[in-house]
Amino acid sequence: MNLETDITQKMKEAMKAKDKPKLEAIRAIKNAILQEKTKAGAGDTIDEATELKMLQKLVKQREDSAEIYRKENRQELAEQEEFEAGIIREFLPEQMSEVDITAEIEQIITDTGASSMKDMGKVMGMANKAMAGRADGKLIADIVKAKLQ
Repeated sequence: MNLETDITQKMKEAMKAKDKPKLEAIRAIKNAILQEKTKAGAGDTIDEATELKMLQKLVKQREDSAEIYRKENRQELAEQEEFEAGIIREFLPEQMSEVDITAEIEQIITDTGASSMKDMGKVMGMANKAMAGRADGKLIADIVKAKLQ
């Protein structure tokens, strides 16, 4: 089942249950899918890598908003953003642990023969491709930096 079909099904379930907060989060995903499909040259469907990137972007936006709301003492808005981020995360694959990410990055460094920060771009490219949707890009970058110094 592709993401769009899954989203449509979850949207119907949320409507029937009259779960307004969940419905808002699901509508945000649906909206992002429609925007992605209407981009020039996108075609009728979007590939899985684009879907994952889109979902991660939506989660990141909500986490950033929640952080800003917390700094401004707007707890109710921060909680709403975190709730929506949690709903969106349900559509992402299970996230890798930091130990697993580190092991995979060490393997990539060994395979590429990377030895300094000059090789960071090469390692990051392979790591992001290998762990797409399963690991946070910032965490990957931090681990790569630590390993290559």
